[in-house]
Amino acid sequence: MADFPTTSPSRLRVWFSSRLGYVAAQMMLLVALHTLLRLGLSLRFGKEAGSSAEWGAVFLVGAHLDLVVAFVVMAPLWTWVLLAPERWARRPASRWAFYAANALFWGVMIFLLAAEYFFFEEFRSRFNTVAIDYLLYPHEVFTNVWESYPVPGVLAACLIGACSIVWGARRTARHFIDMPLGARLRRRYLIGGMAATALLVASVSLRETRFSKERLWNELASNGLVSGLSAAWSRNLDYAAFYATLPMDQAVSRARRLLSEKGSEFGSLDQPLVRRVAGDPARPRRTVVILLEESLGSEFWGCLGRPGESLTPEMDRLAAREGILFENLYATGNRTVRGFEGVLSSFVPLPGDSIVRRDRSENVESVARVMKRDGYQTLFLYGGRGVFDGMRSYAVRNGYDRFVEQKDFLKPTFTTVWGVCNEDLYQRTLDELRALHQAGAPYFVTALSVSNHKPFTYPAGRIAEDPEARRRENAVKYTDWALGRFFEAARKEAFWNDTIFVVVADHGARVYGSQTIPIHSYEIPMVILGGSVAGAPRRVGTLGCQLDVAPTLLGMVGRPYTSMFFGKDLFRESESGRIVLLNHNRSVGAYRDERLVILGLNKTLEFYHGDPKKTQMVRIDQPEPQDRELQLDAIAMFQIADDLYMHRRFALDVPPGTPAVVPGAAAGSARRDPR
Repeated sequence: MADFPTTSPSRLRVWFSSRLGYVAAQMMLLVALHTLLRLGLSLRFGKEAGSSAEWGAVFLVGAHLDLVVAFVVMAPLWTWVLLAPERWARRPASRWAFYAANALFWGVMIFLLAAEYFFFEEFRSRFNTVAIDYLLYPHEVFTNVWESYPVPGVLAACLIGACSIVWGARRTARHFIDMPLGARLRRRYLIGGMAATALLVASVSLRETRFSKERLWNELASNGLVSGLSAAWSRNLDYAAFYATLPMDQAVSRARRLLSEKGSEFGSLDQPLVRRVAGDPARPRRTVVILLEESLGSEFWGCLGRPGESLTPEMDRLAAREGILFENLYATGNRTVRGFEGVLSSFVPLPGDSIVRRDRSENVESVARVMKRDGYQTLFLYGGRGVFDGMRSYAVRNGYDRFVEQKDFLKPTFTTVWGVCNEDLYQRTLDELRALHQAGAPYFVTALSVSNHKPFTYPAGRIAEDPEARRRENAVKYTDWALGRFFEAARKEAFWNDTIFVVVADHGARVYGSQTIPIHSYEIPMVILGGSVAGAPRRVGTLGCQLDVAPTLLGMVGRPYTSMFFGKDLFRESESGRIVLLNHNRSVGAYRDERLVILGLNKTLEFYHGDPKKTQMVRIDQPEPQDRELQLDAIAMFQIADDLYMHRRFALDVPPGTPAVVPGAAAGSARRDPR
């Protein structure tokens, strides 16, 4: 047995030299590191001065969550300390195995702290559903991280930090393994540790990180591991159990009123949102092409008010010369899959996962299905891998005849981890359009780009800026250059005069703003071009969101169709005003007339006032009648959407035996498909 020091150290020092003290010291260190991260994030990103109460709450709430995390993640360590037999623990092999495992633990924890900092830098959020989604696609995500961040340096720092902690702990408490613990004492501490961990876990509440009206302060107070686990748990929630609802007949009535517009007629209540939209069956079947642009928010467009240099001179010029520019449009979320479901399926952005990634999406309504019912051929082109976020599966099961993806580009000019560059995607789109036009059948095409994404690289020589600078602004300029080149080439093709082209963003570039749903960062552009819409350029200020894209395009085609979309034609007269539906992580909301209502977990409500284009919306504590009306409208739309989806009824071709929406059913009786 190793020799003990002959001096008489203090009782506190002796205790910290014991196994229990060793564990306690490491738990305190972990809490301290989380606190340092919180302080660093607060100083870096908490630029707007908060009240002293908010600053205090950030660190008090944070300390509670950090302590919970310390007890939970340290459980294997203190369990080993209390259960390992004395004789076995003192063996050299056991000692070194313990130190190696301890070093691995600290390497992982330090890496997670570093990752949390970089994640917060990008998303102004602790780990959320985005982080959970990214874990499922290691090829794209880890390669992207490798190309975008100083990974070797971070890993080296993690290794050095972990070894330093273990070395320091071993030097400070070098005899902790040799100091005996009686069986009775070990049992007492084991029971106490388990009880303390259980009580601490039970004390965690989602509400404690919602103390401020400023979203950023709430995020700063949180803990990344707690936030990440909460996001994983809430991916497929029972909507009626966690969000406010209405009696079903009231929800159906409100949804019908909100979606009513001139020229459309609802059918039976068995399919409450199915409606026939008027049109001229004699009109030609014009080609429709949707160019869905990665992260191309309104903040980059000079024609939409960007101060200083515009990053989209080509699109500014096209919009000013010949396009229809929609200047009051919002994305439904901040992920590509949200843009996917919003633009292509005109579907409400439910909390949790997008329906693109859910398991009941084998038969849902989409603009491609509408086109196919009218005799169109359909094609989807994507610069990346179709397996990412389940995009290929969703497209081919819901109306698209063919799906072209990265592996189908045989000799790409340039690729990143996310896929082929925009110019390759648009050249392939031109080739496909030419072949489809020559075949003579009407066709509908969608192309989704990837270049405006970290690591923000693109082919050299296209724009003046160096691609090795890896700046988002440069990637936006390249995206704009590629679009300008595409339209210059398309104008020379025979299909130009018969085609409606629409350029629309899948979401904005960043999430920023103080609201729980930071609506200002959700502003996106939409421009419609093509020989078939030639005429004087127009700017359309009608309020809308991605749910309105498909109905608007179908309205421009002008042929009659039947659907159950949650959006409306932005050119048709609305009988009930316009509403924007939004999602951010586990919160959903609705915006109208400079009012925003947010529906949160545990049936919480928030209300905001203000024009998001001019100022930060301000949270109010005393909602007015108009706010309450917007609240009920939002509840109705999200509740109906969840019910239709969960019962596999967001489709015109419903399989036999599928449960119907019962308008008279009570709000709380959310009928779940047992399959």
